[in-house]
Amino acid sequence: MLEKRRIAVFGAGYIGLVTGACFAKLGHKVVVRDIQKERIDILHNGGVPIHEDGLGELVAENTDRLTFTLDAEEAVRDADVVYVCVDTPSTPSGDADLSRIFQVIDALRGARHLAAVVVKSTVPVGTGARVRAAMDRAGLQHVGYASNPEFTAEGQAVRDFMHPDRVVIGADDPEIAKLVAQLHEGVDGPVVEMDIPSAEMVKLAANALLATKISFTNEIATVCEATGADVEHVVRAVGLDHRLGPHYMRPGVGWGGSCFPKDSRALRAMASNSGYSFQMLSSVIEVNDLQPRRAVQRLKDELDGFLHDRTVALLGIAFKPGTDDVREAPSTILASRLLAEGAAVRCWDPLARPLDTVPWSSTTRYATPVEAMTGADAVIIVTDWPELRDVSWDRAAAAMARPLIFDGRNLLDPQRMGSLGFTYMSVGRRTVRGTA
Repeated sequence: MLEKRRIAVFGAGYIGLVTGACFAKLGHKVVVRDIQKERIDILHNGGVPIHEDGLGELVAENTDRLTFTLDAEEAVRDADVVYVCVDTPSTPSGDADLSRIFQVIDALRGARHLAAVVVKSTVPVGTGARVRAAMDRAGLQHVGYASNPEFTAEGQAVRDFMHPDRVVIGADDPEIAKLVAQLHEGVDGPVVEMDIPSAEMVKLAANALLATKISFTNEIATVCEATGADVEHVVRAVGLDHRLGPHYMRPGVGWGGSCFPKDSRALRAMASNSGYSFQMLSSVIEVNDLQPRRAVQRLKDELDGFLHDRTVALLGIAFKPGTDDVREAPSTILASRLLAEGAAVRCWDPLARPLDTVPWSSTTRYATPVEAMTGADAVIIVTDWPELRDVSWDRAAAAMARPLIFDGRNLLDPQRMGSLGFTYMSVGRRTVRGTA
């Protein structure tokens, strides 16, 4: 039978809030602490500050075991285990900024009643030793430490937590590893135990490999454009090879989000700091950086070589469908480049939060895709929202100043779009000229 534990989760973001809610579902008593008052206020009022499928319902169903606070002392007071789920953003050098993790450790000073501190945040290899030393300085010598990296994809994070491919636990003490494994009783997935540095490396290696598959596919797409091959046919056949599989072999305007860009840079920086040049990963990152820029250049070439005074609609702001997250989204580079070329930028997204930062402060938001496209000289599909398949594209073609579309996710059928009068450009496929 599951032994109920009291868990304090530091961080109410995409990882921490899902972690806390899922542990509550498993029967544990959970307090989630965050430093952002607006987040905690929303949670106290029965809402959730982020969009994640099923999360709102999960929070509402477990109010008897799930509470929220701004007070670190309150969160830790009765806790057995502290989960660290804070952000570790990139520094200018590409290293991970671990300051928020050490702020949590400092807030635990003297909390000798704890059984363990578990870091779920993505960190470079070797962080565990540094955290262990910080814990000792904070009077937590007898408190265990473990690494339990997250492998949840935004948009399906609740499902990924409850039905994971694996639960990775890194710990030097077998009893601490056993404790963390017991916390996950009821989760439908295998537990894999290892040393702390290996657990830290697993997350970085997994994300780097996934990013590599996407960038490789985009490179193949570029070669397809040059040779007349169709990348969709190519990747469909390649993906049937059981050694390779079809996952993450989708061409597009690049990957983004909170994990792939940051983790790839962190792994490259970690290698460089060790005296090793991770050339393959550098190329993966460079290919991704070029993808949205290539899209703008191709659009510019189609519009007679200039974008000044043109109006371009971006359909999709979030880095992928099913989330409102815009961190490191390709849309940011696209909007910035278009504005730099002198274009007016319109945008639509069903979930992404309104932004008042550059470049979004210089764009105009619209409630529907057709409204965003009305009077536009071109449109770029940035995020493959399923809603875009159902747009009245014939109406959009008639409403645009020039029916030109760059499908950055190969979401639509080229021949159909051509029959509606669009000049239809995509990634790794031939341009189709409108026939209507």
